[in-house]
Amino acid sequence: MSDWTQIIQASTQHDPISGAINTPIQLSSTFDQKSFDVFGEYDYARSGNPTRQAGENAIATLEHAKYGYLFSTGMAAISSVLLTLSKGDHVIASKHVYGGTFRVLTDVLPRFGIEHDLVDFADLAAIEAAIKPNTKYLYIETPSNPVLHITDILGVVAIAQKHHLVTIADNTFMSPFLQKPLDLGVDIVVHSATKFLAGHSDILAGAVVTNDQGLADQIYFMQNAVGATLGVTDTWLLLRGIKTLGVRMQQSSNSAQKIAEYLSANKKVTRVLYPGLPSHPGYAIQLSQAKSGGAVLSFDVGSEANARTVVEALQLPVFSVSLGAVETILSYPPKMSHAELDAAELLENGITPGLLRFSVGLEDVADLIADLDQALALI
Repeated sequence: MSDWTQIIQASTQHDPISGAINTPIQLSSTFDQKSFDVFGEYDYARSGNPTRQAGENAIATLEHAKYGYLFSTGMAAISSVLLTLSKGDHVIASKHVYGGTFRVLTDVLPRFGIEHDLVDFADLAAIEAAIKPNTKYLYIETPSNPVLHITDILGVVAIAQKHHLVTIADNTFMSPFLQKPLDLGVDIVVHSATKFLAGHSDILAGAVVTNDQGLADQIYFMQNAVGATLGVTDTWLLLRGIKTLGVRMQQSSNSAQKIAEYLSANKKVTRVLYPGLPSHPGYAIQLSQAKSGGAVLSFDVGSEANARTVVEALQLPVFSVSLGAVETILSYPPKMSHAELDAAELLENGITPGLLRFSVGLEDVADLIADLDQALALI
């Protein structure tokens, strides 16, 4: 079955009672038990709800996983996975991770005695050198936010298997339509489902999938124990958003490729970060593990003053945090997604004062390029 067909099949789970083609919203916190000794599948909605279960099944299907879990936000999903670690454990993560993940690694996990190292995941030897006797997880984010750094998933998986470690991959930027890390041997995949999976800037959601029952049991325990589950109305909206995932990702990715090529030829732009460009250092790896370069790119206009000029002159994109929506979203990472990092940390991770992140939506690409052209002409 093609990805296109699977998206519709997975997100359209008919109600067996009424025949409704959309999943019913089960607005119930508790469920009647018919037997004193044998309880049904659902008892309390934090532990399980039919609507949320439908959404979890859909995400698992799209990622070729056996087990799926939905959380209230992407960071709730990521944090819950990392909190399956225990005091004294060690995790190695890409130094290019999202600012929220960086904050959990550096400011939250150490309170529980969980250690970490941040490594350039383009350097497989550096990853292996960072492994300690107490290392448990390798944490991948590819493409990374916002510098579109590419990690060789197969290479990291080989290291993990050699040392009996668990691999986690943040697949938010690609979505399961463009990249399936589990198929490449990754153990756990996480998403900010707020982004491309939902696609409409209307909900917050997180997702975790795995094929390993032992890991699934740990993730479910944390989901149920901590309770950061996705509400049923938001689950329904997530399912509705997923229905158009394929057409949205293809259209936005095609437009992003054209915009990246335009920006690369514009003399006002000092640097374009997009893995669909042959000039990108991760280009070959990206095309070996994903269908395209995706729908997000970043570009540098040389200074914060120039970035301010461009932001104020652009008319079509929304200037905001987040990404992955039907509308194009322009962000300034030093003050938005990566505000947690200080000036030295920003520069070390390639986040320069003139860097802008551009999440391409469904507008006409010619209109977006024309808008960028008039804005760049002002610097």
